[in-house]
Amino acid sequence: MASDLVLYSYWRSSAAFRVRIALNLKGLRYETRAIHLLREGGEQHTAAYAALNPQELVPTLVDGQRVLTQSLAILEYLDETHPPPALLPADAAGRARARALSQVIACDIHPIGNLRMLQWIESQFGANDEQKGVWARHWMATGLRALETMLAGSKETGRYCHGDTPGMADACLVPQVYNARRWKVPLGDYPTILRIDATCDGLDAFRDAMPEHQPDAPKA
Repeated sequence: MASDLVLYSYWRSSAAFRVRIALNLKGLRYETRAIHLLREGGEQHTAAYAALNPQELVPTLVDGQRVLTQSLAILEYLDETHPPPALLPADAAGRARARALSQVIACDIHPIGNLRMLQWIESQFGANDEQKGVWARHWMATGLRALETMLAGSKETGRYCHGDTPGMADACLVPQVYNARRWKVPLGDYPTILRIDATCDGLDAFRDAMPEHQPDAPKA
């Protein structure tokens, strides 16, 4: 599919998942270029990809001659350069709240349990799969408890994380809930999170961004 937008992605990357949701919400066509995070030690570590993204992480979004990294920065870029629907509220206070909800997930929950962190505690401390699971579930649950309180305790929470239209915070929430389920985190204590996740699941923009629907996902 020819497009000026090229997304370097891995099917199960939460950060790439966020960007796919945002692109879909805005109705933007893009080309996916798969970067396999496990094959041959990780394609993100190749010289060619490192030249594109020195952090050797996904996603990377290329828009014409512009190379963009970091998922939240990419979401804000898309909001500022491409047509509505907006991913952030119109008012300053609303934008601050939506960013805070997004950062709880993208900055405080997700990085602690992502691939390179788990690989590091395995290599440095000999953590086995069971121990890595305990680590991941602990930090996910810690962050989800705080997020549930923030959402449930605010009148600004609507059908979605902020109001009644999906936006940046929802694009972060859904991949994290997906991760939590994959790691078998009990979710019964987070009814507001589960309600919003179910509402998002009713939209094609979210369903089409699911890992299993990506061109590089393993075939059944």
